[in-house]
Amino acid sequence: MMAAMAKGALMERLPAVRGELTALAPLRRYSWFRTGGPAEVLFEPADDADLCAFLAEIPKDVPLTVIGVGSNLLIRDGGVDGVVIRMGKALANISFDGDIVTAGAGTSDFAVANKARDKSIAGLEFLRGIPGSVGGAVFMNAGAYGRAMNDIVLDARVSDRQGNVSIWTAKDLGFSYRSSALGSDHFVLSARLQGQPGDKAEIAARMKVISTERELSQPLRSRTGGSTFKNPQGMKAWELIDRAGCRGLRVGDAEVSEKHTNFLINRGKATAFDLETLGEEVRYRVMDHCGVELQWEIRRIGRFKGGEA
Repeated sequence: MMAAMAKGALMERLPAVRGELTALAPLRRYSWFRTGGPAEVLFEPADDADLCAFLAEIPKDVPLTVIGVGSNLLIRDGGVDGVVIRMGKALANISFDGDIVTAGAGTSDFAVANKARDKSIAGLEFLRGIPGSVGGAVFMNAGAYGRAMNDIVLDARVSDRQGNVSIWTAKDLGFSYRSSALGSDHFVLSARLQGQPGDKAEIAARMKVISTERELSQPLRSRTGGSTFKNPQGMKAWELIDRAGCRGLRVGDAEVSEKHTNFLINRGKATAFDLETLGEEVRYRVMDHCGVELQWEIRRIGRFKGGEA
């Protein structure tokens, strides 16, 4: 679709907004891998109301894709058709009601953990180990260090494709391992998270332990997308990958991390195709060697260069 459309053709069909609409916007800067093609149109809403008004008026045949901070995201080299909605700083508000934290979809998980610590609210320290934003964390039930979003989410404000907003309780969200009941036509606007009273110094100490463990065990200073594959039930993906002999495996400039084998790394010039091809090779070798089919945890969006999605 994108290649066949002149720059601005889709823009002419879109409703007016208070935020920003950009045709053929480069997306690689929004991916921690620093790879990928452009969005046909990028929409950065001014706030929740701007997003919902846009959803209510946009033509129904226009594809919509939501991204956040891009930490667990692989954007294919051919780019993304339709409108890519970026939940950015304008949707990154945080407020408190006692031990309940309300965070906008664009709020980084790090920021929630830090602000909760500052308010002496415990129970959210694990968010320091999740390099994403609240909207994506709710959508995929992100977790780390023995806890996940299902342990703290009270409810979420969610818009549908028509711009109608409703409250989804934790039960409605149907959380399971790295998954929820939310679909591609649901847009998380904010979530209420339940904390508990705590000692600020103790909370800070726990967060420091998490930060130190991440630094020691993960390739944080590399261009990576976080955990590549979900852990199969009762197993660790990194152990299966290691057993299959994939540590250090490369395709072009894409590499399986030597430090943590469930991380793929862009060594500098890898394309999204290189990274995805490497991931598929890892999946093949793990199946062949261990008899286990790994499932992608990294979200892959868009089209292969010159081909279909």
